Amino acid sequence: MTSSVITLESTPTWAVAAVVFFLISISICIEHLLHLLAKYFNKNRRKYLIQALDKIKSELLQLGFISLLLTVGEKPIANICIPKSIGETFLPCSDPSNDSPEEAKCEEQGMVSLLSRQGMKELQYLIFVLAFFHSLSCILTFGLGMAKMRKWKSWEAETRTLEYQFSNDPRRFLLIHQTTFARRHLRFWSEHRFLRWPACFLRQFYASVSKVDYFTLRHGFITAHFSEGSTFDFQKYIKRTLEKDFGVVVGISLWVWILSMLFIFLNAHDFYNYLWLPFIPLLMLLLVGTQLQGIISRMCLESQEKSQVVRGTFLVRPSDHFFWFGWPKLLLHLMHFILFQNSFQLAFFTWTWYKFGFRSCFHRKTEDIVIRLAMGVLVQVLYGYVTLPLYALVTQMGTSMKKVIFPEKVAEGLKRWRANARRNIALKNNYTSARPSLDNNTTSINTSPSFGASPSFNLNTPHCVKFDQPSSSEYLAVGVKDEGKANSTNRETKDS
Repeated sequence: MTSSVITLESTPTWAVAAVVFFLISISICIEHLLHLLAKYFNKNRRKYLIQALDKIKSELLQLGFISLLLTVGEKPIANICIPKSIGETFLPCSDPSNDSPEEAKCEEQGMVSLLSRQGMKELQYLIFVLAFFHSLSCILTFGLGMAKMRKWKSWEAETRTLEYQFSNDPRRFLLIHQTTFARRHLRFWSEHRFLRWPACFLRQFYASVSKVDYFTLRHGFITAHFSEGSTFDFQKYIKRTLEKDFGVVVGISLWVWILSMLFIFLNAHDFYNYLWLPFIPLLMLLLVGTQLQGIISRMCLESQEKSQVVRGTFLVRPSDHFFWFGWPKLLLHLMHFILFQNSFQLAFFTWTWYKFGFRSCFHRKTEDIVIRLAMGVLVQVLYGYVTLPLYALVTQMGTSMKKVIFPEKVAEGLKRWRANARRNIALKNNYTSARPSLDNNTTSINTSPSFGASPSFNLNTPHCVKFDQPSSSEYLAVGVKDEGKANSTNRETKDS
């Protein structure tokens, strides 16, 4: 009895229409949900979350296009023949079972296909599972981090109380060892690197971000970039920077794809990857967490070396030299890779379970299954609930501030003012070139732009901002006035 393949020629039209209608309905529902989510972010002025959502859409589109290419190129790729000796190298299983039929072209030549049609169908399933797990992992990680940092809002509100201002009065002087921050970080192991690293490694598992750490780093950040006594909302600034960094993490860059292909290659049985591959994301995450804790301890040590007396609050000085290679963004790229690699391993485990069964050549031993699942869940929880909040706080201790220092309304006002200033300068220059001075004794035309005054924004304190990537003018100074003066200044600008 021979089995024949049923094509669309032998399929009822109502069955085809029903399946297509079902698929289109699901696609429209998902698109509508994403549209509602973007509308919600836009309503609440969460610009960077909108960008993150766009990156998720772009990632899904990219993976869908790869799946489409696999479908279109299924037959041409299967007709690429390679010798059997090469086709039997670097196999994921030591004794694989090959039940899929080979292409007639390759079978006649005594060769095997580069990638069989069945293999390409299975690869499409892997791409779909990878897209799902990466998106889900990013959302869960961001949700865990925001849940852990929710109490920071109450800490920020505490800085405006009279009790906090009295206990941190700059007219009070203390010895450095009398402060809570110094007692937490200045121990017998602090000055010895080989003792400090193990202590910082253990500290990330309990009270990774304490209240005194938040207050001290907040004070150091505000002192370095603002005037004394500023009421800058440090918690909202961290929230905006984390949303922007989240937009980087959810994307898949070229170097992440290259490393992912390397890990697919290392899944060959010859490398015994089940003994070491699942531990790489966990080890990298613990290394990043240890480095972040070490930065706090080193800032404390540096402040102790400069002064033994504290005026008001313990003062730490932000600087890029505390970070690896003086590059704070390196930690962001490492966090990006860790999250993607962990979601990739969970997706790979789910895919093999679905396509080949729970007990396949990929997972023959119970220990292998337990290790892969335990490592994936552990990395997910540690990443979102421990390392991500610590990263969000410590990475603000670089030399320069980030562009999200301004709220969105203020940033839009600065962009409009800059555009108006450039346009007015161009008009003044054109007018000057067209109307040269006719008489040197008469009043010459003033070619310098007159804009009334710089734009004013109600930020309660003068800001001097140094961006990470400065433009032609490295510093942007924003004079702060009350709203009434700001409105009058804008009217003067229009009149001029």
